[in-house]
Amino acid sequence: MTGHATGDPGVPVLDRAGEWREDPHTIDRLRADEATGVLVVRERRVPVDDGGLLLVSPADPVLEHTREWALLGRRADGSGLLLALQDPEDDTDADGSWAPRWADLREAMPVVDAFDAELLVVAIALAGWLRDGFCPTCGGIARLRQSGWSRRCENCGREHFPRTDPAIIVAVQSRDGERLLLGANAQWKGRMHSCFAGFVEAGESLEATVHRELAEEAGVRVTDLAYFSSQPWPFPRSLMVGFHATAADEASARGDGEEIIEVRWLTRAEIGTSLAGEGPVALPGTASIAHRLILDWYRR
Repeated sequence: MTGHATGDPGVPVLDRAGEWREDPHTIDRLRADEATGVLVVRERRVPVDDGGLLLVSPADPVLEHTREWALLGRRADGSGLLLALQDPEDDTDADGSWAPRWADLREAMPVVDAFDAELLVVAIALAGWLRDGFCPTCGGIARLRQSGWSRRCENCGREHFPRTDPAIIVAVQSRDGERLLLGANAQWKGRMHSCFAGFVEAGESLEATVHRELAEEAGVRVTDLAYFSSQPWPFPRSLMVGFHATAADEASARGDGEEIIEVRWLTRAEIGTSLAGEGPVALPGTASIAHRLILDWYRR
């Protein structure tokens, strides 16, 4: 475990040490400091143990074949935190001297504290961007700068930065506030019901996206739109912005038949039993903002 901060998931707990990024020697300096903690990422998976994320020292042999390095931030005591991007399988595991449990974001989030959770999301999101070393404009080689937070193309000189794509996710309640509308996405084959979500289109506000997505996916107009919270979700590089809303015409609710194959109005009691794993539908896992939206509505 790398930290013990708790509280609102929207409040930052990781010091990203932005001023360190400007020093071209930061990565080398931290790699030479035994107090530095290094988080290895392999194919969106990280090593964990019972205490949370499993960090290693910069001198650990497991880091020998690291492809890319990047700055994640620093701890409260001033020691640095680095990301080591590696291939899915590494020769340093061959002798069994380092055999941690590897977990993806969904597996790790429910068992880590707030500090580790933020570190985990930052690492997985940044690792996804670090994998591509070519300029998307001209195809030239783009060298890392700013301690892994930007690239400059050697051919055309363009600078590139990690992207974040905004998306909305909405929990829709009935007018009396006693039922919640959830949908089953076709990708889940009806096995799970969740809130409604979609990406923001070019030139579109978050509010306009909410109204468009609900009309397209669930056939409902909504009122009383209220911001809840946001969550970075690196699959591949989303920022999920959560809202609560109220259906203007509950009877109009219907799935679009393509992305959403079924919509259901669920009572507060049905949501309660579903949260306990005993209800009529399966709900999103605790790592997701969808789960928090549903839980927040249920506790009202």
